[in-house]
Amino acid sequence: MKDIFRNDLLNFAVANDMIDMTHIEEQIEMKKRQDYLNKHEFKIWEGKNGKWYTYFPDEEKGRIQRERRTRKEIEDLIIDYWKKQEENPTIKKVFNEWNDRRLQLNEIGANTHMKNKQVFKRFYSEFGNKRIAKVSKREWMEFLEEQVAKYNLTAKAFSELKTITKGFLKRAKNKEIIDLNIEEMLFDLEISKSSFKKVVKDVSKEVYTDEELGKLIPYLKDNWDSRNAGIMLLFFTGLRVGELVALQHSDINIEEMTINVNKSEIRIPKTKSGYRYKAEEKTKTEAGERTVVVHSEYKDILKKINRLNPFGEYVFTDEKGNRLTTNSIRRRLERICDKLGIVRKSPHTLRKTYGSIL
Repeated sequence: MKDIFRNDLLNFAVANDMIDMTHIEEQIEMKKRQDYLNKHEFKIWEGKNGKWYTYFPDEEKGRIQRERRTRKEIEDLIIDYWKKQEENPTIKKVFNEWNDRRLQLNEIGANTHMKNKQVFKRFYSEFGNKRIAKVSKREWMEFLEEQVAKYNLTAKAFSELKTITKGFLKRAKNKEIIDLNIEEMLFDLEISKSSFKKVVKDVSKEVYTDEELGKLIPYLKDNWDSRNAGIMLLFFTGLRVGELVALQHSDINIEEMTINVNKSEIRIPKTKSGYRYKAEEKTKTEAGERTVVVHSEYKDILKKINRLNPFGEYVFTDEKGNRLTTNSIRRRLERICDKLGIVRKSPHTLRKTYGSIL
């Protein structure tokens, strides 16, 4: 209400020439000029010859000196430089704006946001400092083609690089920073399938054999606790480990033998080092939000699992009642594999084993 009243007063004042709009516009322009000057990290000085000097960043030399006859002229040069930088940002700046915006709009989760940053850091550590509007189609193509040989990329790794590149280039084009036919550029890449690294997977590390399950399942039953119960649930539901540790009691329906999957754990980098883990109401993919049907022969086991930490928020917790993390499940599974003489496998192989059995 106060804002409406203030707007009415302002409109009245302007209509009756009570406010000097020319003076206000001058003040706004002065503020903009000062903002640009504040961005300039180099000093401005007057030489003995009466001319004014400063430095500007230079990609090759690091910095380059410029001179003008008056202070106003050198300041105008600085302001013009920073205006052009806004119109032609670095590749890194465009990527960060695109990636952060997608997270803010909930188009991606925190894990994908972090993974995008890792992919960008790997490939764009140097090239990302270029001004995006100055990069030609040929330069983009040569850069992308060179990464395959430079890093001996698999087809999957190259696909990840192309995905983020296409994303932030589209953002730059939508903001009218560049005028590039992105689809055409990617289509014209000169990369054959034989260029990619071939990954020969060790089958023994991809799924659990019947013999290994014959050791693992009895051990989990005989050494029942929250972590081992979680590992067993992974085996007979095919849940992702991130979905497992985010399960709440309300997600499990014993009567219908179903599990409602609508959350997953995300990993967030700490300010200094390491990560912190958080359960978020968002699954890895759109299809991830689903109802999982549990086979009737596991009903007694599901009841035992649901009795774990019955008064807590989450199903799987440690001795202090804190929610288990994906890392704690992974470490426990590794120790069990070592104890039973089984080749170490990640929790994801339980999901693959479940799929193979189906």
